[in-house]
Amino acid sequence: MLFSLHFSPPPVIAPLPFKPLSHVPHYHHTLNMLPSTHVLKPPLCSTMEHFTLNHHGKGGGEEEEEEEEEEVDQTLPLGLRREAMPRHVAVIMDGNRRWARSRDLPVRSGYEAGARSLRTIVELCCKWGIKVLSVFAFSSDNWFRPKVEVELLMSLFERGMQEDTSIFLRENIRISVIGDLAKLPEALQELILNLEETTKNNTHFQLIVAVSYSGQYDVVQACQRLALKAKHGLVEPGDIDTSLIEQELETNCSEFPHPDLLIRTSGEFRISNFMLWQLAYTELFFAQSLWPDFGEAELLKALLAFQQRRRRYGG
Repeated sequence: MLFSLHFSPPPVIAPLPFKPLSHVPHYHHTLNMLPSTHVLKPPLCSTMEHFTLNHHGKGGGEEEEEEEEEEVDQTLPLGLRREAMPRHVAVIMDGNRRWARSRDLPVRSGYEAGARSLRTIVELCCKWGIKVLSVFAFSSDNWFRPKVEVELLMSLFERGMQEDTSIFLRENIRISVIGDLAKLPEALQELILNLEETTKNNTHFQLIVAVSYSGQYDVVQACQRLALKAKHGLVEPGDIDTSLIEQELETNCSEFPHPDLLIRTSGEFRISNFMLWQLAYTELFFAQSLWPDFGEAELLKALLAFQQRRRRYGG
């Protein structure tokens, strides 16, 4: 996982209306935010502005009639409604290695391309008002991949965190890392703890990175915590319910622990042991594109599909 966020500084002149993001060529876990020196735009996570147009009609000899104000949100693509935006989007970023192999490139290139895609999605989520983005960066099963590949991913993750703490602070982004972190290198564990502590008070946007994570692991560790509390008389076994279990899940780090929308790329139709408890009523969207090719158009398609659905929550 490499976080390499390089945001353009705020312009010193009056801000211009947002322009569509240029498409960045699109692993799993890398944010590679390249600087843009020729496009004037506000900071990535700045508060979105709404533009209100007031129309007044006057008739001869008649009192001035004020028409209803028409609010136009120029920060959203046409057709996307802010009031129907998911608060929490989760993504299974699949297809980095296939993307590289289909181009006769080394696996590392696939991860780097996936990083650029993640950069785009983080920027769009922040700009469009989504509050939480969870990404499945490294699953418990990924430990069985070749050692050299695992070591590459760990080094990318460590380097990124070392470089980007100041950017997370400046852009008001909170970073939370969930999973069985005890399996990570000690130096990486320490970096994660420091990054979470440093950004814990950031409120505009939260990025949850699942590393050494599985949905089954999350439920098991929650049950183990409750069993320990019951053993010490802190909770009665008969009082254990869904609410107590949810308090022990690792997503309790978020104000919005349940994803409203799950996106999975690469044409696969499964959730691959990701947030099994939290996805109980989540809307699912399966994209055909490989993760490095997933950009603004694909995210917009997923969000439009989400906003057209009627969520029932079992009803």
